[in-house]
Amino acid sequence: MVLIDDLGYPASRMVIEYGVVNGRDVKRADICIFDAVRTTDPYILVELKKPKLKDGKEQLKSYCNATGAPMGVWSNGEQISFYHRKDPNYFEDIPAIPSFHEKLSDILSERWTIDDLVRLDKLTNEKKSLKGLILEMEDEVLANAGVDVFEELFKLIFTKLYDEMEGGRDKKRHLVFKNYGDTELKAKIQALFDKARAKWEGVFSEDAKIQLTPSHLAVCVSSLEKVKLFNSNLDVVDEAFEYLINKSSKGEKGQYFTPRYVIDMCVKMLNPQEHETLIDTAADSCGFPVHGIFHVWEQIMNEEGLSKSHLFTTEKKPPRCEDYVREKVFAIDFDEKAVRVGRTLNLIAGDGQTNVLHLNTLDYERWDEKLKDDEWSDIYGDGWKKLKKLRTDKNGNRDFKFDVLMANPPFAGDIKETRILA
Repeated sequence: MVLIDDLGYPASRMVIEYGVVNGRDVKRADICIFDAVRTTDPYILVELKKPKLKDGKEQLKSYCNATGAPMGVWSNGEQISFYHRKDPNYFEDIPAIPSFHEKLSDILSERWTIDDLVRLDKLTNEKKSLKGLILEMEDEVLANAGVDVFEELFKLIFTKLYDEMEGGRDKKRHLVFKNYGDTELKAKIQALFDKARAKWEGVFSEDAKIQLTPSHLAVCVSSLEKVKLFNSNLDVVDEAFEYLINKSSKGEKGQYFTPRYVIDMCVKMLNPQEHETLIDTAADSCGFPVHGIFHVWEQIMNEEGLSKSHLFTTEKKPPRCEDYVREKVFAIDFDEKAVRVGRTLNLIAGDGQTNVLHLNTLDYERWDEKLKDDEWSDIYGDGWKKLKKLRTDKNGNRDFKFDVLMANPPFAGDIKETRILA
């Protein structure tokens, strides 16, 4: 038994089927570990469920509230969650429970590096998904937080990607994106977000702030801290962004994510090369461009004798890989949120530069008007200058000299503007 053999708790401090008084009813917690000093006070409650079952977490929390137990453990044999009860009805995820010789403060103050994250990644070890964790956060805190869920979760994912990248390039660096249990958590996460925003410009405004309250932020950080976002083929963040954008703005504009197997098939069929220019004219979150980038990177790494098994990783890429993203890959979309997601992924790939532009492909006659908007020019100006060089007619935006075009345009609604239809 893990509690006895691995964590060292003596059997004398435990009872099975511990009675929990809840109003007039008496419920049963599966396992109760008592406090070492106050030997009749519950210290940790454990709730066990059959494999595949997901329920019981709220039940566990109600038991902790009723007994005053500061910690709870939920498991169905395949997944496991640890909770710290800070106040009634306020629980934080914690990475583990303390062993017999540890205190809760030891767990909360543990230093955290990229190697620890790789070793303890929830997605691998607990078979969880980032989308599933987002759904849990929505249920527990975000639904009633009074914030734009897309914006706040996008900020946190954006910030965590930066933290992982910095940690991956300096293995000794302590990751900041972790709930260490201190009162300055929000200030630390905001400072980390500011650094990410400065590194990857044009995704968030210069005055953007995290709007979550300190308590709500603590829950979200605790939920995400043991999730490794960088993986071999973007699967982790793809699924999360697809869910968030779908929830935020899909359907009404006819936008739907192209299945990844369809993207991979198209990329293999068209077989983009390092010297060729590539564009997606209805890019959404840049599925075609990003997977096209991976395809070319694989060719480059083969030529240079480098490992190709992990393309979306924290390691710095060879100059040829970054140059390809900066000079050859372009994307256009009319949905501002999708463009920001696409820019994030391309900024990471291009080490701070991207040619993902917020434009309406069909309304190309008005593109030049965008240049009058200083805010638009600040964000997209460099990419626009590169795009203009590929025009067949320097005075028009209708025709361009691209080698590869991949796109899956939206299909809802009617276009009634005769100028566009013409």
